[in-house]
Amino acid sequence: MRAFIVAALVAAGSLGGAAAWADTVEVANVKYETAVDLAGQKLLLNGAGIRYKFVIKVYTAGLYLTHKASTTAEVLAAPGPKRIHISMLRDIDGNELGKLFTKGIEANVTREEFAKSINGVLKLSEIFASRKQLNSGDSFYVDYVPGIGSTVLLNGKPIGETIKEPEFFSSLLRIWLGDKPADDNLKEALLGLKKDRKR
Repeated sequence: MRAFIVAALVAAGSLGGAAAWADTVEVANVKYETAVDLAGQKLLLNGAGIRYKFVIKVYTAGLYLTHKASTTAEVLAAPGPKRIHISMLRDIDGNELGKLFTKGIEANVTREEFAKSINGVLKLSEIFASRKQLNSGDSFYVDYVPGIGSTVLLNGKPIGETIKEPEFFSSLLRIWLGDKPADDNLKEALLGLKKDRKR
């Protein structure tokens, strides 16, 4: 009986821990965990928000870092693994999304930085082109791990080769955090400066 009680308490403790670990923030009905594990390190949700095109919701985005950061410089300088998590809110052509990301990078980096990131930019474009269309509800991560590079995961599954150039991930983040971000409100939300939980 005592062994049963101990086992029950252990199980309850485990469930409690799991519940605490699985806290979420909801943005446009998309749930983002407040903490995730990547390469053996705990990442915190720095911020999450919605990308609008005019009044249309295109996708949600969440940024994960080892420590909270409130400026672009702090995000780019942050040590350890990082993740950008995108969830589509409408259907979009894969080629179109690839082109938008490429334009977003070009608008926010120097020619030298773009040249160092070009291999990753091309690989990302190829991944989206091969998908043809991303549907509402699809999600993808780009995970960056120092010393390894950036991995793209579509609906939780790795797709394409690892992008080894560290400059690529910094260039990618500038789409949303650069001087000419895709969406000013989304930039503030990712930096944790405002809470964007509109539905």
